[in-house]
Amino acid sequence: MTKDTQPLDGLLVLDMSQFLSGPYAALRLMDLGARVIKIERPDGGDLSRRLYLSDTEIGGDSTIFHAINRGKESLSIDMKNPADMASLKALIRKADVVIQNFRPGVIQRLGLAYEDVAKINPQIVYAGISGYGEAGPWVARPGQDLLAQARSGLMWLNGDENNGPVPFGLAVADMLAGAALVQGILAALVRRGINGKGSHVETSLLEALVDFQFEVLTTHLNDGRRLPKRSSFRSAHAYLSAPYGVYPTKDGFIAIAMTPIPQLASLLEIPDLAAYADDKSSWFTARDDIKKIIARHIVEETTEHWLSILEPADIWCSSVLNWEELLNSDGFKVLDMLQTVTREDDVSITTTRSPIRVDGSRPTTTRAAPRIGEHSAAIRKEFAL
Repeated sequence: MTKDTQPLDGLLVLDMSQFLSGPYAALRLMDLGARVIKIERPDGGDLSRRLYLSDTEIGGDSTIFHAINRGKESLSIDMKNPADMASLKALIRKADVVIQNFRPGVIQRLGLAYEDVAKINPQIVYAGISGYGEAGPWVARPGQDLLAQARSGLMWLNGDENNGPVPFGLAVADMLAGAALVQGILAALVRRGINGKGSHVETSLLEALVDFQFEVLTTHLNDGRRLPKRSSFRSAHAYLSAPYGVYPTKDGFIAIAMTPIPQLASLLEIPDLAAYADDKSSWFTARDDIKKIIARHIVEETTEHWLSILEPADIWCSSVLNWEELLNSDGFKVLDMLQTVTREDDVSITTTRSPIRVDGSRPTTTRAAPRIGEHSAAIRKEFAL
């Protein structure tokens, strides 16, 4: 799939956001064919350039910056400089989408809120991500992933009952908010194609995490608002009964999803489960006891041993893979989700590809993330800024 055959070919996106959530949304639009120009401060650029997940630095920037900004162009704009702001507004007139994730109040002071931008370009699709929305007592609080997880209930829902809240091991709020924003942007672009009108698309880290929990929250809201009790042993879902969970084996771990206890007892030859076979309610009320019985049995043999018994019986189960095991698996390799992107200054980085396939093809990017203002001269010349 070449750039000019992708669904969003011809669209111009201005990415005025930084860190993860907004740039992730822009990345997905770029993967679908849009041209993305990243607007950065001349003095340091996007703060995620220095957001290090490890001591690895590539071309002077963090790996996380490279991962989420590959294939974009960079235009340096000093928003305190009237001439630069005039250039930015001139570029906005020609753009299709603007993405920003400034704290509430900052974008208004810059004169680049939706109302300001819509006057410049009435057909613009203007997209914003905040931490907690545009009103309420949390508006001024830092819109940071861990803090959003803490406020959303998601962290409380994770982990065993006796272990306290467990955060996700990645920036799930940022990624989900970025994905939600893309959905809104695409819908707004469709509407613009129908009636020519622009739109203001908004979401927040908190809204994305609440939506992420819609299944279990719906149960809570319609179940007398009783808080679920997480399992105290091998908890994997607050509302699901045993055996649902992850169990250590002789050489690793195995995940077992929804399975009738009598069937599992027979396949694994666990006579101690017989007491729970006929009482389905006990699969929930006594799930810790049931899980402990299963765990004591499963740890005696290897993961492969148990898979060889459970998978032929169509039991929903899986070995638990680390990254190396995932990357070396045939199931991963056939997806062809890795690519190497490069830059003229000898930067070369291996990263992921888009999770979306269109007409059977997955988009590929060859260009690494840009240096600060790398394309400024060319962009200014092209758009007469």
